[in-house]
Amino acid sequence: SGGAHNDDNWDAHTDMEANHNLHAAETDRPMAALIQDLQERGLLQDTLIVWGGEFGRQPTAEYAKGSGRDHNSYGFTVWMAGGGIKGGVSYGGTDELGSRAVDRECHVKHMHATILTLLGLSPEKLT
Repeated sequence: SGGAHNDDNWDAHTDMEANHNLHAAETDRPMAALIQDLQERGLLQDTLIVWGGEFGRQPTAEYAKGSGRDHNSYGFTVWMAGGGIKGGVSYGGTDELGSRAVDRECHVKHMHATILTLLGLSPEKLT
């Protein structure tokens, strides 16, 4: 279901473990450095970092013998730091399989609207 199905991006329809290990290794240190730099400059509290997309991955393999996962827009993680975000907090939860949100479901567009509103911008005027 879409994507290049290769290791050039996070679209892990085949070997999800290898794909995500590769990209996590490429992004973990730069993300940590960004947070550290903002913190050292006193800018982290005024900067909101949002790491995520519009979907996650299904909790089960995509193909009978596959190790990849198809897209899942019903239950996934968005990671935030700075901007007054309280660390170590999870908002909502998924069912026992991790396939869909069942506790405090929040659509990506509502999260974006909340962020824009807190920035003093009108989501309605920007769409």
